[in-house]
Amino acid sequence: MDFTFSEEQQAAAEAARGVFADVVPDAVPSPALTPGAVADEFDRSLWARLAEADLLSLLVAEEYGGAGLDAVALCLVLRESAKVLARVPLLENSAAMAAVQAYGSQELRAELLERAGRGETVLTVAASGRTGHDSAELAVGARQEDGEGADWILDGVQTAVPWAYDADFVVVPAHTAGGRTVLALVPPVQDGVGLGEQFSTSGDRLGELRLESARIAARHVIDVEGAWEWLRDLLTTGTCALALGLGERVLRMSSEYTSKREQFGFPVATFQAVAVQAADRYIDLRAMEVTLWQAAWRIASGAQGALPVAGDVAVAKIWASEGVRRVVQTAQHLHGGFGADVDYPLHRYHAWAKHLELSLGPAAAHEEALGELLAAHSPA
Repeated sequence: MDFTFSEEQQAAAEAARGVFADVVPDAVPSPALTPGAVADEFDRSLWARLAEADLLSLLVAEEYGGAGLDAVALCLVLRESAKVLARVPLLENSAAMAAVQAYGSQELRAELLERAGRGETVLTVAASGRTGHDSAELAVGARQEDGEGADWILDGVQTAVPWAYDADFVVVPAHTAGGRTVLALVPPVQDGVGLGEQFSTSGDRLGELRLESARIAARHVIDVEGAWEWLRDLLTTGTCALALGLGERVLRMSSEYTSKREQFGFPVATFQAVAVQAADRYIDLRAMEVTLWQAAWRIASGAQGALPVAGDVAVAKIWASEGVRRVVQTAQHLHGGFGADVDYPLHRYHAWAKHLELSLGPAAAHEEALGELLAAHSPA
């Protein structure tokens, strides 16, 4: 069995490294420490370069101007983006485009995919629910007016929507009275739609999306079974890729610092206590990596297993959440005073790591979900 990445996947990763090579991690400190120090929008210049490199349409078929690649290729690119804390909605935009392609109508595909692939239309996803702890699809109710092709009406609240102030459409999961989940593409600026400012630990502006009898055209609603679950799994797996890239960069920062920092005439990296901690974090990263690729491969291939793909995604997110937290905490410890200096880049990585740890559910939530899956699929 061949576990190596394909030439196309490796080419995507190489292209990403080229685009991100000159990106300097954002120096904006956490708003928790410096209130008001928040970046207003994403890096538009970097977004344009990603579009020029065809990295915004990795998962889109060639007929819509895309590369026709898979979730593994996307995760390779996301991994590179996290190493430099790239402030772009690459994950959300790519996942939303993939969902439109997989489950949307031909009309919706024609309207959005090529424009989004060129960076002209920006998509994001509301996946945190009302509180960040409940199911996202239950936070908004949806009903369709009488008549074929009639508009849909949405009511509810979605919290912590990334890039809500910058997106042209927010993909909102919503439940119907019949128990179905639909995906509605909601423009942030229209009657019945409101945004309230929220801020993440990474210093980014999020949006609380408030829907009050918001009217959405039928062509902008995806009413296909399984669409939301597939999109949620892809978003969660992409978040694991971001955590892996961030963790790898932080461990390298620790290695470089402890190799230069001397104590008692020797680099602190040569001390057994330091080496053991670094080795433990290396093991964390390898576990994060192998579980990530398992989940991404399941999504990309559609391969069947003893558990649904959600099981592999849960395992990957458990390792991503716990692993990235341990990596940044150890890094701050090994950096000594520099680890607590908000002007030193490590602080930014720690803030991002905490955001990624909790995004789409912390480890405990996925452990619970995994337990339920194991109970449901265990032999009688």
